[in-house]
Amino acid sequence: MKTFMIERYGNNADLHAAELPDPQMGTDDVLIRIHAAGVNPLDLKIRDGAFKAILPYRLPLILGNDLAGVVTQVGPAVTRFAVGDEVYARPGKDRIGTFAELIAVSQEEVAVKPATLTMAEAASLPLVALTAWQALVERAQVRLGQKVLIHAGSGGVGTIAIQLAKQLGAHVATTASTAKVDLVKELGADIVVDYRQQDFATVLRDYDVVLDTLGGQALTKSLQVIKPGGTLISIAGPPDAAFARELGANAILRLAMSALSLRIRRRARRRGVTYSFLFMRASGDQLRELTPLIEAGKIRPVVDRVFPFEQTPQALAYVEQGRAKAGKVVVAMT
Repeated sequence: MKTFMIERYGNNADLHAAELPDPQMGTDDVLIRIHAAGVNPLDLKIRDGAFKAILPYRLPLILGNDLAGVVTQVGPAVTRFAVGDEVYARPGKDRIGTFAELIAVSQEEVAVKPATLTMAEAASLPLVALTAWQALVERAQVRLGQKVLIHAGSGGVGTIAIQLAKQLGAHVATTASTAKVDLVKELGADIVVDYRQQDFATVLRDYDVVLDTLGGQALTKSLQVIKPGGTLISIAGPPDAAFARELGANAILRLAMSALSLRIRRRARRRGVTYSFLFMRASGDQLRELTPLIEAGKIRPVVDRVFPFEQTPQALAYVEQGRAKAGKVVVAMT
């Protein structure tokens, strides 16, 4: 099969085409012919080796973290899918590799593709939609009438998180550049802070939940807008010991992660706020819960650009250079 892979870590690592044998399947796996794959900042972090201490991938490594395609074969223990089913998925963190023609994925990580979407649209969703769901529904348990701030509302996670928060009944604020204000309002944002003209920390007050997708100063300043008892969830800030436990990390690594997040956790505690780091996990069940919202048009994908599969390295460079105007970048195999 055709793939795009790296043979070493580093920000100058070469993502190049390679022919590899078709994937081997387990009894619980479905083999999917990939029609489209999402391109994510996570792909860049994995390429750079940012997670090599905690996610020990074996090199050479096929990149790519979400997909849409068609089931071509099922393992003997598979009960949820049949050959010919159109599906979408975020493979488990230890079985990535969607920049390829084929992938074997556990049936637990797969869901039937929303009938209303193209393959490219569906491929743009799994990673960012699961991130939004696990942050807002599972962890923050957002309720009707709560106030939620979502940073970088025009980004891949932001565009979906705004729509999901509105479906949960929240009052939603977001940050965006001047050019993206109209887009995030169309997605449902009640308040838009143009970060080029205003400091969100001086404008917003008494928020129940903040979803941080930026890290750095945005993460620290977010504490100023959260009321006591509120929740700060970051996908870009320092990891914590709870994340290390989820990974099954050893005691030394748990201690190291706890130290990395010590400063932000202390600051959060002083303000009566709970801080947690989120590294989303694959879940076909959660995708199935999202699918009715997608098919009803209550959550719609935002696709910035679709590249042909042969231009996967250019698609990754496009994301790395920050050229995407809004939403997700996708590569299409057909």
